[in-house]
Amino acid sequence: MIKKLIFWDFPRGSVWYDIVVAVILAFIFVTPREWFRDQPRIPNASNIAMISNGNGMSAFFVEASLLQGVADAQHISKLTQLLQIRTGDYKLTVTRVEPVHDPEGDVRGYMAFARR
Repeated sequence: MIKKLIFWDFPRGSVWYDIVVAVILAFIFVTPREWFRDQPRIPNASNIAMISNGNGMSAFFVEASLLQGVADAQHISKLTQLLQIRTGDYKLTVTRVEPVHDPEGDVRGYMAFARR
């Protein structure tokens, strides 16, 4: 029986064939995401770039569009959430956020400094 299962030696349309197909489909659709570390993708994830990582401190450049519509007081918590999802390090916390301005004075992005 094991040999038949490994080499898929069941005639098509048989009860055993249908059972094996059902088991495979159940595995695909019922397996929890955490088993394979599959996480939902965040929009515009490519708009975050790690600049440096030294002395336990990490610096990230985050485009301004990711924080559009977020109140200034909420920048640290929103960036902490985004960076935790992006890096997969849920112990990462943003300690400081500094806006980056272009020559005209418009905000182009933010420097987020995080510590683990």
